[in-house]
Amino acid sequence: MTTEINRVELHTIEIDKNAWRWFVGMGCALALLGLLASANLVLATVAAAYIVALSMFAAGIVMVVHASAVRGLGWALVWAAFGILYAAAATFLFYDQQLAVRLITVWLAVLLTASGSVRLVASLVHPLPGWGWMLVSGIFSVAAGLIIASGWPANAVWVLGLVMAIDLLVHGMMLILVGVRLRPATSD
Repeated sequence: MTTEINRVELHTIEIDKNAWRWFVGMGCALALLGLLASANLVLATVAAAYIVALSMFAAGIVMVVHASAVRGLGWALVWAAFGILYAAAATFLFYDQQLAVRLITVWLAVLLTASGSVRLVASLVHPLPGWGWMLVSGIFSVAAGLIIASGWPANAVWVLGLVMAIDLLVHGMMLILVGVRLRPATSD
């Protein structure tokens, strides 16, 4: 007797017949940005650091504004403090780009190594269907983290740019492939 794995019921999603063009267009744009980023990894690293700093600063402002909304709950000071810390960290990132890039790079190495280690252990301790892919993914993440850590801090000037370029390229290709798959068979 065979046991059947719980199956997820798949639902069809109604998508506009021209939506595939948006996927392909956005995919091409992201892939092009990835190619541009790969042409100058140092500049892409600086851009990535600015994106992180801008995101943190915006989050800090949102948290401070949110603090006024939760005054009655007694959490206003906590949210305001978090917001101020985020904004201060963002200001630091803007002020000292080199140190910021080095810190973000070492943090990336730690996160890749940790997440890869968790996937390695999970794939071996609780082997689910497709556990081999999780194992391979974990091995690649741990290897990437250790390679980044072994070259730190010298590689900090280009690692973030490389990660951003690869991410943009892969994300762009994924959107193009989804768009092509969504394209109706009898498209104009």
